[in-house]
Amino acid sequence: MDYLSPNSDIAVPPGPKKSWTLPRILIALLLTVLVFGGGVAVGRGDLHLKGLSLSKTTTSQAAFDYNSVDQLYNLLKNNFDGSLDNEKLLDGIKTGLVNAADDPYTQYFNPEDAKLFNEELTGSFSGIGAELGTDANNNIVIVAPLSGYPAEAAGLKPKDIISAIDGETTSGIGVDRAVRKIRGDVGTQVKLTVLRGSQPAFELTITRAQITIPSVSYSVEGVIGYLKISQFTNDTLKLTKEAASDFKTKNIKGIILDLRSDPGGYLSGAVDISSLWLDKGKVVVAQKRGNQTLATEYAKGDASLKGLPTVVLINSGSASASEITAGALRDNGAATIVGEKSFGKGSIQQVQSLPGGGELKVTIARWFTPSGKNIDKQGITPDIEVLISDDDQKAGRDPQKDRATQILSAKIQ
Repeated sequence: MDYLSPNSDIAVPPGPKKSWTLPRILIALLLTVLVFGGGVAVGRGDLHLKGLSLSKTTTSQAAFDYNSVDQLYNLLKNNFDGSLDNEKLLDGIKTGLVNAADDPYTQYFNPEDAKLFNEELTGSFSGIGAELGTDANNNIVIVAPLSGYPAEAAGLKPKDIISAIDGETTSGIGVDRAVRKIRGDVGTQVKLTVLRGSQPAFELTITRAQITIPSVSYSVEGVIGYLKISQFTNDTLKLTKEAASDFKTKNIKGIILDLRSDPGGYLSGAVDISSLWLDKGKVVVAQKRGNQTLATEYAKGDASLKGLPTVVLINSGSASASEITAGALRDNGAATIVGEKSFGKGSIQQVQSLPGGGELKVTIARWFTPSGKNIDKQGITPDIEVLISDDDQKAGRDPQKDRATQILSAKIQ
């Protein structure tokens, strides 16, 4: 949202242009991970990069030999011993052209794929409930299984490599196509071949289910407020403000902001949430193309949570908008980060509608934290690293949250 995101987002605002920053991780749902924004999206939605728009042409006619493409088409049409589908040929040309950019987040969607892609953004669809992305070697990987859904129940873990789907290799197919292969009707099954560390490859057969993702949940534990944001969507600010109001009523003294396994969402959502802790005018995130700063997003001044000791929890499933939020709060001295290194999705994509119903998703910029860091493929390193072991998971222990509670308790005594 992607699309700050690895892959997952929801509720696309109206308008032909959409953008995001998504590792593209998708939530397999797969949820697609996105970050979008009202101003800039790190996911899906209108992206208004302060006057920036996609150029209609970036090279001269002479620099690209369109005649050779036409010649190739005519040679194929006149000599191929078989039938040809012009629509498929045209889609093939478009796909090949975009794939030649050699960027896993720059993709062409034909009308059918664009329809499926946009359906993922409604926040409710059928799949296995896992966010997908790519690693440094362009393997399809699990960014995060969503709590309570089939992927988690089957035992999928962050950084698991999906080497095949229903027996077909995932090499070179890209995240979007992998998501489409994993999605399907409720009650049907998909077989995944999984690589985990040095273990031999193994297979998991997972039954698809209806996936609906709540944006925000919270609780009050003594004098500490616990706020969980699962992704940054249209209702995230509203729900978070409701939580903040309840925190104030109950006189909480510290906050745990849980962004673990949050694949991202609207960039505007990351700015809105960060603004709850920051004075108006504080830098939240900057977008750059090369050495040129395209836009800078600032805190909006609704700092209802300012001054409350805060610990942000992250893990390898935290991406895009969640990374923007964590980085903004830490760089502005508003929070301590606890957990594991985050995913590392530091680019911004914009989606442009094409004639006939297709869409182009293209990487247009990188985003930077207030301190000037781009975390793409690097992730955010926590101030205090706390790992969760297999034994912790089996026993239902959460040492990361426990450590956050300890830190806050010491500060508010």
